[in-house]
Amino acid sequence: MLDRTRTAERYTRSAAAAVTAVAALVLAAYAGPAKANTDSRPDVQRQATAPAADAMRTAAHQR
Repeated sequence: MLDRTRTAERYTRSAAAAVTAVAALVLAAYAGPAKANTDSRPDVQRQATAPAADAMRTAAHQR
């Protein structure tokens, strides 16, 4: 036959499970993939986006 568990024991187990779940979620959030861009020179990054930015400005001014 099953024994009754005390209320304090149930709350303690629930709190421990909640703390474990939050810790797992925090660790998973910080274990994301590394950044894909390995070139940290800002001039290279700006050149890669400059044609698209110019096209957007041109399209906005033509309206």
